[in-house]
Amino acid sequence: MSIQLNPYLTFRDTAEEAMTFYRSVFGGDLTVTRFSEFGASEDPAEADKVMHAMLTTDAGMVLMASDTPDSMGLTPGDNISISISGDDAAALRRHWDDLSERGSTTMPLDRAPWGGLFGMCTDRFGIQWMVSIDDET
Repeated sequence: MSIQLNPYLTFRDTAEEAMTFYRSVFGGDLTVTRFSEFGASEDPAEADKVMHAMLTTDAGMVLMASDTPDSMGLTPGDNISISISGDDAAALRRHWDDLSERGSTTMPLDRAPWGGLFGMCTDRFGIQWMVSIDDET
């Protein structure tokens, strides 16, 4: 079982451009998933927004990003979260419980359209977290 901790950047319609730039800086493989692939927005204007992008470098660095839906606020400087993900469901659930306690939940930890569980919260110190638990087999 494993758990990964990665920075997660959010943008307003420039996630793909930014991640392509970071790939030019760090090298590696970039994958991009759009909102339309998961029916993640009812607004057709958001179909091509980046729902999730991940840059994995040969040096082992992982950087993730997405575009913020128009219905959600975005403040430059506050557009970074920390993502923890993996297949150790028990440990990740404990982390979720501890991080969200006395904080606020943006998206409850629940079944995600792409599989597994996903949730977003802000801890009591104002740090934004994303928790993703791979499907249990």
